Amino acid sequence: MTEQQAREEMVKLGASFFARGYATGSAGNLSLLLEDGNLLATPTGSCLGELDADRLSKVTLEGEWLSGDKPSKEIAFHRALYANDPDCKAVVHLHSHYLTALSCLEGLDTQNCIRPFTPYVVMRVGDVPVVPYYKPGDARLAEDLSRLAGQYRAFLLANHGPVVVGKSLREAADNTEELEETARLMFTLGDRAIRYLSDSEVAELRSR
Repeated sequence: MTEQQAREEMVKLGASFFARGYATGSAGNLSLLLEDGNLLATPTGSCLGELDADRLSKVTLEGEWLSGDKPSKEIAFHRALYANDPDCKAVVHLHSHYLTALSCLEGLDTQNCIRPFTPYVVMRVGDVPVVPYYKPGDARLAEDLSRLAGQYRAFLLANHGPVVVGKSLREAADNTEELEETARLMFTLGDRAIRYLSDSEVAELRSR
């Protein structure tokens, strides 16, 4: 994929997220690893529904701003994921409704906040650890994600929202949507008795 194609894909996916209510206002950010080894990212304060391909931020893996509008302060934790996970080629961070609501609950299992009850979250995402609350842009977000990178494909930032990685921006977007749908199902089911997948059923899915 050329850089121009990557820019157009980011604009298209950002607009899709916004149009369907996965992103509101200027919340959330996207990034991807270009073939030249630099990162393409949504600029600070930008609305995912109104991205301009020519104004997207281009930065080095070390954080040097190369071109486009100023990158989001949250690019630091994106860089931490790329630096510590060789399979990470794209990052999606949204403040989507149900996953953000989930992130605000007390008593979540910090090792895996979504106990599997459908096969799809297991196959597409796997376990989702919870990162402790830090204010947006806090360096400790990047530090914690650095330690977890490479072990997981998705993370839930406490009182903040999801972060999902992928081997492409499309994969990261699809996995984010699967995770959001799972969170929506959790709230829909509420206090009803849920038939969770057994350990053997989860193991079978993971072996595929």
